[in-house]
Amino acid sequence: MSIFRMKNIGVSIFAIVVAVVVASAAYGQSGAQRRPELPAGCEHLEADANERVAFKVYAEGFQVYSWSGSAWVLVGPDAILYANANFRGEVGSHYGGPTWESNSGSYVKGTNPQRCTPDNDSVQWLRLDVSETGGSGIFNGVTRIQRVNTSGGKAPADAGSSVGDQVRIPYTTEYYFYKLQ
Repeated sequence: MSIFRMKNIGVSIFAIVVAVVVASAAYGQSGAQRRPELPAGCEHLEADANERVAFKVYAEGFQVYSWSGSAWVLVGPDAILYANANFRGEVGSHYGGPTWESNSGSYVKGTNPQRCTPDNDSVQWLRLDVSETGGSGIFNGVTRIQRVNTSGGKAPADAGSSVGDQVRIPYTTEYYFYKLQ
C-alpha cells in the first residue's frame, strides 16, 4: 500500500472520529448534562426528578407577532437550533406549534407551558410538556422541554398600524430536552 493511500485512510478515519465526537456533543450523548440553574421564583420550571437532560441546544431567530387591532399576538417562533453557544453546528429548527425539528427529521411538539419572567425585557422562560414526537432520532422519547436564558423576543410596546401587521423580533435562548431515566 502506498504512503499516499495510507495517509488518505488516516485522514478519513480522523474525519469520522471528529464527526462522531461533534455529533455526540451536539446531541448531548457524550455524558450527563447538567440541568439549568433556575432563578428564585422560577422553581416551578424544574423538570421531574425521574427525567434527565438528554441534550441542550442554542436557538437564534425570531418571535413573530401579529397585530389583532388591540394587542400583539404571538404567531410563533422562527429559529435555528445550534449545537453550541456560538451558534455554530446547525442541528435543527424551531417553529410554530411549538415544534422543534432535527435535521434528521425527528420532531417534538410542546404543550401546557409553565412560565416565569426573570427578565422583563425578554420573552418568558418556559417548561413545556410533550404532546407529540415523531421520527427516529434525537427527539424520540423526549418528555419535557425547558426554554431558559432568553434574550429579546418580546412583543413591541407600540401598537401596530393595521390588523394583521406582523413583526419579527430577534431572540436567543437555550432549550433543554429531557427523557425519562
